Amino acid sequence: MATSLTPNIFLGDDHPARFTAAAFADHLRRDRLRSVHTVRAYVATAHRLIAFVGEHRGGPVDVAMLGTLSTADLRAFLARRRDDAGLTNASAARELSAVRAFLAFAGGDGATLPRLRAPRIKRGVPRPIAPADARALADDAAEARDVPWIAARDLAVLLLLYGAGLRVGEAMALDAGLLPLGEAIVVTGKGNKARVVPLLSVVRDAIAGYAAICPWPLRKGSALFRGAKGGRLDAAIVRRAVAGARVRLGLPERTTPHALRHSFATHLLGRGADLRQLQELLGHASLSSTQIYTAVDAAHLLDVYRSAHPRA
Repeated sequence: MATSLTPNIFLGDDHPARFTAAAFADHLRRDRLRSVHTVRAYVATAHRLIAFVGEHRGGPVDVAMLGTLSTADLRAFLARRRDDAGLTNASAARELSAVRAFLAFAGGDGATLPRLRAPRIKRGVPRPIAPADARALADDAAEARDVPWIAARDLAVLLLLYGAGLRVGEAMALDAGLLPLGEAIVVTGKGNKARVVPLLSVVRDAIAGYAAICPWPLRKGSALFRGAKGGRLDAAIVRRAVAGARVRLGLPERTTPHALRHSFATHLLGRGADLRQLQELLGHASLSSTQIYTAVDAAHLLDVYRSAHPRA
């Protein structure tokens, strides 16, 4: 699969096999545990960097030259990318992250990388949707389906995303061996990190209802959520189902599968959940990733204050 992402060779036919695009992709996927989308993006960035360096330095690019790249070289590369592609600060930061990963791979152990601070990113506050809207979204997506088992599947998936705070990719990766469900499941998230996630009875009932009428055998080692032809359900299908329901219900464009995860976190925090406990439920590696939800709660309090206080 990796060889189909990009052309085969980064640095020329005379270089070791480990500097092929396939090798870099394998390193990202196997050693860094990156997703397929991240692998594809990082390999594309590596190609862009080499093309730029060849033009910038005016000569063929080899491993030794990559080891001499300076902070000024990387700054020039990002400036070119901003000019050519109109990168935002967030996109430039992701590009720099990919460059660092590639230079570290090319340089091997002990490689010294140029120091360049990533552009400052203004973190937006997640926009949750109301609990009633989350349920209406799941119901509408299911009602739009003509095939009963697919309708039951969509209802189960969306209730799971909201009721358990899963990322859509995590839900798609669930194994049918989880059946029959108990009060909690073990979910494998980013970085191959496992966490225990409690399940509401309404979520368990929805998944059990789907499993009872799914025409495909749900055995250990196979996907829990199936596509129409029996393969693993694609996250893009879930996103399309949510987009259709969102339009029919007149909900804002920010209503996405991931917004259901934001809503899960915000509603728990608003009802007194401890920030550390929320971190565990969401599978965040750092507490700083979870703390953004305190800003959501504060924003809600300010809205209440402004609408209710006579002097506001």
